[in-house]
Amino acid sequence: MLSRHAWIDGLGALVKTGLIYPNNPAKFDIPTIHGSVGLFDDKSGQFEASIDFGLVTKWKTAGDSLLAAKYLARPDSRNILIIGAGKVAHTLIEAYSALFPDAQFSVWNRTASKARSLVDSFPDMTITCVSYLSAAVAKADIISMCTMTHKPILDGSWLKPGQHIDLIGAYLPEMREVDDTAMKRASIFVDCFDTTVDHIGELIEPIKSGAIERADVIADFYDLKTDKFNRYDPEEITLHKNGGGAHLDLMTARYILDACPTE
Repeated sequence: MLSRHAWIDGLGALVKTGLIYPNNPAKFDIPTIHGSVGLFDDKSGQFEASIDFGLVTKWKTAGDSLLAAKYLARPDSRNILIIGAGKVAHTLIEAYSALFPDAQFSVWNRTASKARSLVDSFPDMTITCVSYLSAAVAKADIISMCTMTHKPILDGSWLKPGQHIDLIGAYLPEMREVDDTAMKRASIFVDCFDTTVDHIGELIEPIKSGAIERADVIADFYDLKTDKFNRYDPEEITLHKNGGGAHLDLMTARYILDACPTE
């Protein structure tokens, strides 16, 4: 069970709770994650709305990754590799298609049948299922990872200059999607220092081992008003950790509520 909360003056207060049951798809043929989102008025504390957990998480996650890609991926990126084949992967294809309308997508998943099901859910798009991850990584301009793995899947020696790495899946101190080599080769960015560096294994473990230093994490979204959150070299490998803090859930929930019809 994960419970998060946030308060932003003028936007409101939010409490979000999620329960993760990894065996649900196999046991009950239902999703892995279930939860609730409560939105409150920040001035009075009055409860304003219960907003669909999946909807908030879907667009918060996609928006987080796309905002980073807008600044960190090469504008001419055309080959996008999605690693993972769950609900988040489906959303990422929708989202990245909006930012890179001419892109070609490929999907890799440990269970090939799940990758095929994901591809089949986009009948109007040409998406390729790939079997050999190292070869797929070598061809990609953007690599977006949305897995539940606890041990790195992506080997940093496979990376090539100019790529952008989008890390979504890890959310616990013992979870990682990429290895130390990837972290050492990349220019590292996060969505928020306070919700990632000391909380997620993607950063905790390489800092603890000495593979990288805390100072190697260059910027977060709060630096968008400066030039720090940016790609400076076409040959640079950029890496963004999408930690998805509750403050982003709050912003998304408020947007959804404001966009809803009042009648």
